[in-house]
Amino acid sequence: MGNWKQLAIEVLNGKTLSNEEALSILHSTDEELLELLNGAYTIRHHHYGNKVKLNMIINTKSGLCPENCGYCSQSSISTAPIEKYRMVDKDSILKGAEQAHQLDVGTYCIVASGRGPSNKEIDQVVSAVKEIKDKYNMKICACLGLLKPEQAALLKEAGVDRYNHNINTSENHHESITTSHTYQDRLNTVELIKEQGISPCSGVIIGMKETMQDVIDMAFSLRALDADSIPVNFLHAIDGTPLEGTNELNPRYCLKVLALMRYVNPTKEIRISGGREVNLRSLQPLGLYPANSIFVGDYLTTAGQESTSDHQMLVDLGFEIDVVKEPINS
Repeated sequence: MGNWKQLAIEVLNGKTLSNEEALSILHSTDEELLELLNGAYTIRHHHYGNKVKLNMIINTKSGLCPENCGYCSQSSISTAPIEKYRMVDKDSILKGAEQAHQLDVGTYCIVASGRGPSNKEIDQVVSAVKEIKDKYNMKICACLGLLKPEQAALLKEAGVDRYNHNINTSENHHESITTSHTYQDRLNTVELIKEQGISPCSGVIIGMKETMQDVIDMAFSLRALDADSIPVNFLHAIDGTPLEGTNELNPRYCLKVLALMRYVNPTKEIRISGGREVNLRSLQPLGLYPANSIFVGDYLTTAGQESTSDHQMLVDLGFEIDVVKEPINS
């Protein structure tokens, strides 16, 4: 049994976990879970207090993707019956931003399927972002796939604060999930956005038949990438995808993964993301002891829980929403 509070204090004093210490978190018994979460909360509270960042996604382009990612209902090999559409118009993106503003959302995430955006799609996002920035004091995150340097520069100039490009899994497990792009392609995109001065957001999907060592490798890879925001998704297996029927997770293990991410990446925004509702279930509130950020509303092709339920959960925990709501130009 580990002394999780002592380990947390050592992390706050600058310690980097060894591989063995990281593995011990995932191998910890369920009887230790509350002590583990208390240690993770010690680190989280030091850096973020009881504040929680809210994020919301708009899926601006659905399906029609040439990639073969095994978890994704929008991929070329998926037979899932999802809605498919090309890039939505600017007004739809602006309406989503207005809804996000009304829900106290701090970061509005503009997401599009595909290997990477066309220049026309970049222009449409840039136009919408400029208008959103003029109206709301809201952080904008874009997630559009693999970028070219000139496209990244245009997003930066428009006011995009953050760009999301997940590593998704470990380098060792990558080819089991997709072969239409490499793990290095993903790292290159994250490094490109960092060079442009855009805050990097990169995370993972847990529950895709990876080993515990793969999970450890993911945590340390994100530390090496210096990702500012780390979304932790838990697989919501969708019928019609290669991972259909996969159900490896339980709520307690999910909490241990979130704790691991906090111990390994103590200063970073750890966000509970896709699959939160179906995998953490009744233990969702406990996830906010290691994590300090959640998505509200729906995901890309799966539904979230009612945003009012998320707000009530934060109230019940005694946590507060971390957002500045006033318009920039009134």
